[in-house]
Amino acid sequence: MAKDKTLNISESAAVQMPMKTVASLIILVGMGVLGYTELTSRLVSLETSRELFENDLLKKSEQVPVDQEQHFLLEDLYKSVEQIETRIEDMMHNKVNIQFIQKQTEKLLEDVEVLKDKVRANKNGGTH
Repeated sequence: MAKDKTLNISESAAVQMPMKTVASLIILVGMGVLGYTELTSRLVSLETSRELFENDLLKKSEQVPVDQEQHFLLEDLYKSVEQIETRIEDMMHNKVNIQFIQKQTEKLLEDVEVLKDKVRANKNGGTH
């Protein structure tokens, strides 16, 4: 049968550990605590940012009347710009028409002068 190997530790038992190991354990525990503190701090910061962001969204969602008014103003501006563009296009067409009419009028005046000259020549030629 197997012998029972039990570990008996009493209050008077002494434990020896090298100083290097003790220092390593203390540093390891310190790093663990520092890491936990940094992680907790980062989580709190992120949660705070999220809460502020949600509050800002709620406040912005309450500004619907202002947004609607701005939307109506923009819509009105677009309509006004379209009307102005239409007028400008009409003016461009008017300019072309005016130039055409000016050319026709100049030709008409030249033709009238030619006719006047012919009438004068007929009058002068008929009286001789």
